[in-house]
Amino acid sequence: MAETPIRVGLFVTCLVDLFRPSVGFAAVKLLEDAGCQVDVPAAQTCCGQPAYNSGDRADAKAIAAQVIAAFEGFDYVVAPSGSCAGMLREHYPLLFAGDAGMEARARALAGRTYELVSFLTDVRGVRAVDASFPGRVTYHDGCSGLRELGIRAQPRALLASVAGLDLTELPDSDVCCGFGGTFCVKYPDISNAMVGAKTACVAETGAKTLLAGDLGCLLNMAGKLRRDGVDVRVRHVAEVLAGMTAQPAIGDGEPG
Repeated sequence: MAETPIRVGLFVTCLVDLFRPSVGFAAVKLLEDAGCQVDVPAAQTCCGQPAYNSGDRADAKAIAAQVIAAFEGFDYVVAPSGSCAGMLREHYPLLFAGDAGMEARARALAGRTYELVSFLTDVRGVRAVDASFPGRVTYHDGCSGLRELGIRAQPRALLASVAGLDLTELPDSDVCCGFGGTFCVKYPDISNAMVGAKTACVAETGAKTLLAGDLGCLLNMAGKLRRDGVDVRVRHVAEVLAGMTAQPAIGDGEPG
């Protein structure tokens, strides 16, 4: 009797949907290669993090309720973003604390939600990928993935299996890049100083490619690198792990 496939609902994220759909396709490939049946619910929306971080709990709860409904019934929910996965796992239950029915549903969703690379390694037991990427890269650890979800070793373990890839550790890889969702809008001067320090560390490595697991961080750093004339390409780690790097790097050909 054939084994029933694991049903995964892919939480695409707003930034992937609007700015870098190739990350979503890479996520689907990696999940299917890991033996999962992948669905992308059409009813999904933003995770609600911008509203939540801005103190708008009413809209955040309305958005979260829609996400919870869209992803009920899946064995797992996976997002190519530590930030969005952290919102679903850590903050949805807090949003509905005291609401018995919704809190239970939020906790059930939280318990099934993972960031993409951690799901591949920690849940599906993936130890290697069939991909190649010649050259030196460096890796930035996004704040939410690192601090809320404990994601650090997982992407490095899979990158070690990519043929031709040479990973040079980024100084202060765990320091915020200055994006922080709405933080970069509210405090642009502070954000710019933070991303400037980050891209200086990137240049110090001598790597020609910068990787990370959160598109918000990547867009922020790609913009700063381009404005400062630093010759470093920027990609989501899923694109490299899936061997889907034929398209231009993030930010290439875009205005500064």
